Amino acid sequence: MTGGAVRTIAVTSGKGGVGKTNVSVNLAVALAEAGQRVLLFDADLGLANVDVLLGLQARRNLSHVVSGECGLREIILRGPGGIGIVPASSGTQRMAELTPAEHAGLIRAFSELEDEVDVLVVDTAAGISDTVVSFSRAAQEVLVVVCDEPTSITDAYALIKLLSRDYGLDRFHVVSNLVPGAAEGRALFDKIRRVTDRFLDVTLDHAGVIPEDPYVRRAVQQQRAVVEAFPSSRAAEAFRQLARQVLAWPLRRDADGRLQFFFERLVALQGEEAGLP
Repeated sequence: MTGGAVRTIAVTSGKGGVGKTNVSVNLAVALAEAGQRVLLFDADLGLANVDVLLGLQARRNLSHVVSGECGLREIILRGPGGIGIVPASSGTQRMAELTPAEHAGLIRAFSELEDEVDVLVVDTAAGISDTVVSFSRAAQEVLVVVCDEPTSITDAYALIKLLSRDYGLDRFHVVSNLVPGAAEGRALFDKIRRVTDRFLDVTLDHAGVIPEDPYVRRAVQQQRAVVEAFPSSRAAEAFRQLARQVLAWPLRRDADGRLQFFFERLVALQGEEAGLP
């Protein structure tokens, strides 16, 4: 990808416990395998665990960049496949309160990475907090992870409804996770689409199916991505297929493709939600 164009994808879910972070991590690794330069932003501020999932230790995080203690490159961890990982920080929660100089510094920090990144994967928190809304609105694409449980389906619908009715988002990608197979994954997607077709003015795209696979649990126990640890497993192949699907999405014409504009937009949106002028 050239000219600074970066795909920005918010990976989210209506509730916790549906494997959202696992999807974020393995999608990032699969995209890297496909030749993309990937930055994975751990934006789950209350329960940051991308580094834990991969057995990495973050000594510094984004709050240290905001405070000027270090540069962005100094906090980036390197994960499997060469993916870069930006550790979460409570500092992100106060983006709405940053001074103009801090705004400029943070945006400049990310702009310096622009020619080094093809895809930014943002692992949001679960639920419908203001922070989740901000990240979802700032991204070009929203990938909703859902599993076949009534609470997961209900909460995923609630998230889509909120983003659609209150903020005007009209396109969502859905990945069916932890299902027995392709047929069950498609049936799960159809359950959600029937409701959204009836009550919401949105387009839902079935991004893929990640099957239940004992190798995923084994990979988690080893603190590794299943795509790297067990590359021939069903789940690993499913993540590669998801990555191929993501790369086939057309770049949004209505969203600026440069990396720093994602963060400019994020800062502006969080300021708007805080009632700042």
